[in-house]
Amino acid sequence: MSTSKEIKFSNEALELVAKMISRYPEGKQKSALLPVLHLAQAEFDGWLSPEVMDYVAELLSIQPIEVYEVASFYSMFNLKPVGKCLLEVCRTSSCWLRGANEIVEHIEKKLGIKEGETTPDGMFTLKTVECLGSCGTAPMMMCGAQFHENLTFQKVDSILDQLKSEGKRKTYLDDVTVNHY
Repeated sequence: MSTSKEIKFSNEALELVAKMISRYPEGKQKSALLPVLHLAQAEFDGWLSPEVMDYVAELLSIQPIEVYEVASFYSMFNLKPVGKCLLEVCRTSSCWLRGANEIVEHIEKKLGIKEGETTPDGMFTLKTVECLGSCGTAPMMMCGAQFHENLTFQKVDSILDQLKSEGKRKTYLDDVTVNHY
């Protein structure tokens, strides 16, 4: 069953997908899967529904299971709806030693949610993740493409207030444009 009538990228996104695919040899379009999934997640409310994954498979001329395998393997892909701002707090050694658990507890208390939950207004989802590669500036969290490092309770409060006032969805592709590719 074709999903192209139900789910469709914007014209700008389709142009970007074509550029992504063109970087690979003929018949190797599956190589563009990771960046296309990032784009799909950004374009379709921050998560990858089965219909969106089917659409990506169709665009890349691959089997849907090939998309599901990749999307379910990597923690950066969301397979259920998330808030506009997905707060990913690192919980590995450096961050843990420098207070990541307390930061998570502070965010839970401030937002009235637990790890893995979304605020009732759909603004924030809290997620703990493995190393985000910022050990020297621990504890840290990521929201969209933005790293927030050397976190304190006060800094977290300021970040949350800023994100709430902006009210925009944050994605891994916040700073990417078609011309970047």
